[in-house]
Amino acid sequence: MRSEIIKDLREGMAKQGFIEISTPILTSSSPEGARDYIVPSRMHPGKFYALPQAPQQYKQILMCSGFDRYFQIAPCFRDEAARADRSPGEFYQLDMEMAFAEQEDVFNVVEAVLPPVFAKHSGWAADKSPFIRIPYREAMEKYGSDKPDLRNPLEITDATKLFEKCEFGAIKNCVIKAVVVKDFKGTRKQIDEICAELTAQEYAKAVYWFKVGQNNEVSGGIAKFVNNIKDGVINGLGLGNDSLVMLVANPKLLAAQKEAGRLRTAIGTKLDLLEKNIFRFCWIVDFPMYEIGEESGELEFCHNPFSMPQGGMDALKNQDPLDILAYQYDIICNGVELSSGAVRNHDPEIMIKAFALVGMGEDVVSEKFPAMFNAFKFGAPPHAGVAPGVDRMIMLICDTPNIREVIPFPMNKSAEDVLMNAPSTVTQKQLDDVHICIKQTQKK
Repeated sequence: MRSEIIKDLREGMAKQGFIEISTPILTSSSPEGARDYIVPSRMHPGKFYALPQAPQQYKQILMCSGFDRYFQIAPCFRDEAARADRSPGEFYQLDMEMAFAEQEDVFNVVEAVLPPVFAKHSGWAADKSPFIRIPYREAMEKYGSDKPDLRNPLEITDATKLFEKCEFGAIKNCVIKAVVVKDFKGTRKQIDEICAELTAQEYAKAVYWFKVGQNNEVSGGIAKFVNNIKDGVINGLGLGNDSLVMLVANPKLLAAQKEAGRLRTAIGTKLDLLEKNIFRFCWIVDFPMYEIGEESGELEFCHNPFSMPQGGMDALKNQDPLDILAYQYDIICNGVELSSGAVRNHDPEIMIKAFALVGMGEDVVSEKFPAMFNAFKFGAPPHAGVAPGVDRMIMLICDTPNIREVIPFPMNKSAEDVLMNAPSTVTQKQLDDVHICIKQTQKK
């Protein structure tokens, strides 16, 4: 299956006029958002190669070199923890880049290549072009996630104003998000299981609920606090007979949105509401260019530092950085992020200004990204790209929840290859050859 899927992806890209170019595996370390795997150099004592987290700089340089449609089934290496949809260590992606391209050009290529492959190898239906486009802030408000599963018919409603006069102390001074299930036929046990699952895994601080029955009778959960405001709540949420309302509350907007998103997912799964045998694709667009870092409290890039800000230099000079949007996009399938992509920032002056806002001067940019930065100085065409994960696509097509099922010789969750006993120790001579000394740390 994996072989046939990759073959069809290659054929699809070739039909779109792309050529496959293999980029280097031994490269230099650069900040891509994850930890590098580093390789010591024998010929250059004290210096290291890095395995590429992605061929980002190489493919952008190719766009400056006259190759206007590049792709490859690219191996990528990131020292990350394992997840059900992420293999530790290494993975493959359908890496692509286009010169003289805008966001819509990338969308057209992906929408032509992916759905036929998904439909052919799964036997399921797959969304056809154009995929739904959802702005990031709208996605967070309606679905509580920038990876929404559109097979789930439920949406989130902001109920903060509706509960302003509610006397329930636990939701006072909070952002309140509601998920409504109309014509609810489930059981009290299912409701309790949803609440317990979210709180036990710390996906939400607490989950509250009530039901509306015949003659607008409110019962269950926090019903006694809702009765005094029930007319406004029923009208505001559009409730009818047999409606179930589940709520989360948090003082912070983003936290409330994320908790509601997890609640939406849990309800859809527990009540078996998801569409069957179909792939629902969407693009999440208009990501913020910057955000305030949770740990640093400083202005940071939100998604991709190489992307073009919407409005270009004028936006960087005259807008509040937190209001600037970027030409960044994610492609999502059934709640799984296949890839992030962007229209690239190909103008050195705009790039310098974009990095300056997060406290990185031109010297830092030229030092960390020398080849790409220098290439851009000679004139770079506008270009854009994306890189859907091959392993994740195969996982979805094969309808398996664990990515290791579709990878030959997968590592375990501790990033160990138990078949080959990797990672393993090496001889002292091997260490001497690459000028490495192992420093033993004493256990306390």
